[in-house]
Parts: sequence; C-alpha cells; structure tokens
Amino acid sequence: MALTASTPPVLAAPRVALASDVFVERQADSGRVLQPASRLRPGDRVVTIVTWKRAAPGGGQFTVTNPLPRALQFEESADDSQDVSVDGGRTWGKIGSLRVGGRLAVPEDVTHVRWRVATPAPEGRIAYSAIVR
Repeated sequence: MALTASTPPVLAAPRVALASDVFVERQADSGRVLQPASRLRPGDRVVTIVTWKRAAPGGGQFTVTNPLPRALQFEESADDSQDVSVDGGRTWGKIGSLRVGGRLAVPEDVTHVRWRVATPAPEGRIAYSAIVR
C-alpha cells in the first residue's frame, strides 16, 4: 500500500496552524524506530504526529479533529484525553462508553479522533498510533 497523502486534521477554531506527519514503526538493532511512512503494509504500526502552533500569543481552548483513513485501525493516543467517534463524527465519547449496534465500541470501530487543547502554550504536539488493516 502506498501512502500518497495523509488526511489533514480539521480545526474548529481559526488562528492555529496544524501540520500532520505519519511515521511507520520499525524494529532496528537498537530497538524500535520511527521512519517516514512512504510505503505501508498490513499489520504495520503507524504513528501520526499532529503539530499545532498558535498564530498569536495567548488564546483559548481549541479542538483538533482528525478523521482516520479506512485503511487504519485506531490503537491509542499518547494523551488519553482524546474523544473518539465511531459514527463518522456525529457523536463523541470515550471508547468504553460508545456503542455500535448492541455492543460496546472497540478501537477497530473508531472513525475520528478529537482533542480539546486548553493549554495557553504557543505550540504543541499530539500523537496517536494505528495499525494498517
């Protein structure tokens, strides 16, 4: 599977620049390493890093929403404060509280990931991992 473009995150508030980089985790002699994701295979673990930077100092809370490509299965976020959606972004919650049909949702059901950024910091990063289906 070739990775031609990543899905850009969607920003709910203006004045914040976003960039998204996708890496694949590989095993090396020194342990696990992240490499730019140019080609992916089923079973590969990918790490997406969303970098945000405010255009001006200060500012309030904003929300970063990232749709997951269908080829990826959500695994985890480096910051467990995220909300997820299992219905294309219509409803949000924690993975253990959402339902798909008559069952509790599982990570494989996640379609979108969302973070509320409340820090007044001028910039930051959010990372999450997924498995290539």
